[in-house]
Formats: sequence, structure tokens, C-alpha cells
Amino acid sequence: MGEAPAEDSTSPRAARLTSAVLGYRPIVPTGLPPTIRGCLFDMDGVLTRTAVVHAHAWKRMFDDFLSSRAQRSGTPFQPFEDADYQQYVDGRIRADGTRAFLASRGITIPEGEPDDPPSAETVHGLGNRKNAMVLEYIAAHGVGTYTDAVWLLREAHADGLRCAVVSASANTAQVLEVTGLADVIDARIDGVVAQQQALRGKPAPDTFCAGAAALGIEPSNAAVFEDAVSGVAAGHAGGFGLVVGVDRVGGGHGDELRRAGADVVVSDLCRLSEALPP
Repeated sequence: MGEAPAEDSTSPRAARLTSAVLGYRPIVPTGLPPTIRGCLFDMDGVLTRTAVVHAHAWKRMFDDFLSSRAQRSGTPFQPFEDADYQQYVDGRIRADGTRAFLASRGITIPEGEPDDPPSAETVHGLGNRKNAMVLEYIAAHGVGTYTDAVWLLREAHADGLRCAVVSASANTAQVLEVTGLADVIDARIDGVVAQQQALRGKPAPDTFCAGAAALGIEPSNAAVFEDAVSGVAAGHAGGFGLVVGVDRVGGGHGDELRRAGADVVVSDLCRLSEALPP
């Protein structure tokens, strides 16, 4: 019998063998560094087009609350602004965002219980009121996705990287099912899990660290994909191997993501390889 043909060093099989022997994976079309073994994706604003839905729901809920409070007290109504959303709410667990914004206005209300009805003027009640508005929208209009992020997620998963969603949303499981992304998600750390495990929300790194642990990898071997300043700050604080800021809005948001600790900022994840150093 003749000798077996030499293995082409550029073939997928040779790349897998090299990865197994040297302990890292080969560079792939996504452009992710070879030390990255898993990906942690924020959901709203990165994978799904729901960030604007959440922003509108927060504004509607807080404006209703603030208007009613102003009428009862006879004080001027000061609406919830986009700057309030970015600074106090975006990317945070629902109760944390509610607390942070109310504190910025010097407003104190009872904490309440997680199952408070949406009509209750408590921290949890207001959060549940906002969530009801989000669910109402999703039921009526469905959920859109970002094709670039879905491409990256599926490419990374097909290449053998483990993938998790790390989101402050309590509706993450439902959204992943509706969008058909659940089949490529190996772990989910969301608002429900954070509450069960007493994890601090972003900008603390707890939920991302829990995501890495659920995938069985160290933070240094994980890439974080985030569109919120608080989420990028969480990735930076957790010492993750790569923190990718995803700028969906422009207008200086990319600069804010860089200041929060993003290693690289892109508006199109299909072009991530162009933004990363060679």
C-alpha cells in the first residue's frame, strides 16, 4: 500500500488537529482571536431589535408615573429622557434600572415584591408595568433580529465555540424561541437567573462571569458582545478576553462604548475581522 497523502495544513481537519494539540482553536472567518473559546452575547440591541422596544416601554411607564405624581403634588412634570435611559436603565436588570432612575430624581417608593401587579407603585410594580408593555408589543409585532449578529452567532457555534446569551431581560427564553435562536445557545443567564442566583446586574461583571462559567470557560477565553455602556463596562471589569462594543445608534455612542472599556467597536459584526488587529 502506498503512503497516505500528506495532510494539507490549511484543511479543516488539520486545523482541528492543530487546535487539539496546541490547546487553541484556529482563526476562523469571524475574525475572533484563536484564544477565544466562547462567546457571550447581550440580546436586546445586539442579537434582537428589541432595544428600542424596551426604551419606548421605559419612557412610557416612567412618563405615566411621573405625570401622575406631578399632578398629585402640584409640581412640574419632568419627562423621562433618552439620557436617563442611557445612564440609569440601559442594560440593567429591571429593578436596578427602576431604582437607579428614581434615585436620580430623588424619589423613594417601597421596594415591593417581584410578583407585584403592574398597578402597584413599588419598584417591582413599576418594573412589571414596563415588562407588560414590552410583552404587549412582542405579542402584536413579533421580534426582529440583526442579521450580522445572527450570522456571527451561527458561524461561531458551527466552528465549535460555545455560545451564551447574557441579558437583563426576564423574557430572554421566550424571545430566543420566537426568533429561532435557541438551538445555537448553549447557556442563558438572564434576569430570571440573576434573581435566582443573587447576581448583581451590569455594570457589575457577575452575569457575564456566570455565563462563562456555564460554558465551562475562563473569562479570559471568552468574547463579550454588548451595545450598552453598562454591559461593556461589565465585560471590561470581568477581565474578558475580548470586549466588542456594538454601535447600533451612532451619534457618539461608539465613543462612549470605548470609554467604558470596549476593545473594539463595530456597527456591523460581519466586519469584525477588519476591526480587530491582525
